[in-house]
Amino acid sequence: MIRVLLADDEHLVRGALVELLRGERGLSVVADTGEGCQVLPLAVEHRPDVAVLDVNLPDANGIEVAALLHERLPQCRTLLLTSLGEPATVRLAMEHEVGGYLMKDAAPGELAAAIRKVASGQRVIASELMLAAWESSRTPLTPREAEILKWAEDGYPAREIAAAMRLSVGTVRNYLSSCVTKLGARSRLDAVRIARQAGWLPPGGGRAPSQDTPS
Repeated sequence: MIRVLLADDEHLVRGALVELLRGERGLSVVADTGEGCQVLPLAVEHRPDVAVLDVNLPDANGIEVAALLHERLPQCRTLLLTSLGEPATVRLAMEHEVGGYLMKDAAPGELAAAIRKVASGQRVIASELMLAAWESSRTPLTPREAEILKWAEDGYPAREIAAAMRLSVGTVRNYLSSCVTKLGARSRLDAVRIARQAGWLPPGGGRAPSQDTPS
C-alpha cells in the first residue's frame, strides 16, 4: 500500500483529490492539509511514501516544502501539482530533484499512475511542462540586456543604471527598448514580468548603484 500525504489550499480541489485517490487500488491518503507549514509535522507523524504538494501553497512554496521533506525525510518522495506551468518554476523543481510535476487538470488515472511511479523511484514530469522548460531555456536576451533588465526589476531608473554600469543613459534606454521589443512586451514592467516568469533574469538583488558619473 502506497501511503500518500496531500497538501492543497483549495478545499474543493483537495477534497476531490482525496476521494479520487481513495478510490485507487493500492493507494491510501493518510493525511491532508491546506497549509505548507503542516506538511513536515504530518509527514513525520504519518510517514507517507509520497507527498503530493500544490506548488503555490498560501504560506510556503511547494518546492521549498519538497526540499525540506527531502532533507528531513528522504524516504518520502514528492510530486508537485500546478495550475500554471511557469518555465522557471519547472526548472527549479527539476533542479531540486522533485519526483514528479503534473498539471492539476491531468486525467485522474494519470495522477494515480504518477504517484505509483514516483513511489517506485521513477521521475514523472508532464510533457507540456518539460517542453515549456526546455524552450524557455533559450533566452532571446543578451547577457548585458538581462543584467540591465534586472536593474530595472529592482527599481533603479535608467540614470542610476547607467552610472552603475558606466554607460550613457541613452545606451541603457536602448537596451531596455531592445528587451521590450525582443520579448513582445507592452512596457518595461511587462518585459520584466515575462523575463522573470521564463527564468531569464539573474537571481537575487542588484548591487547598490554607483553615484559616479558615467564616462
